[in-house]
Amino acid sequence: MSLPGSARALQAREVYQVLKDIALEQRRVIGKTPRAWGDVASGEVAVEVDGYRLRLRKEAGELDYCIACTATDGRSADMHCWAGAGTDPLELLSVWERARLIELLAAE
Repeated sequence: MSLPGSARALQAREVYQVLKDIALEQRRVIGKTPRAWGDVASGEVAVEVDGYRLRLRKEAGELDYCIACTATDGRSADMHCWAGAGTDPLELLSVWERARLIELLAAE
């Protein structure tokens, strides 16, 4: 993963935009592990969308935080790069966007 100060690190805002685009149905999830959202109550969920590879943490059926993301150009970052309060990409989503994202991930 990229170092927190690295110019090549994927910024939380960019990852947030990908998540928001999924919620607004402007991007479509093309792969997910596990395949069925309900297969894991707590644990890691890997999502692929338009070449972005996201690893999300699910806790008690809800999205908890973004573990890591790799962009189409190879830039990457993880939760340690977004260590400041409120800088996790999922934290930047509105309540509606987050609920919609969960709904769409569950439907895939």
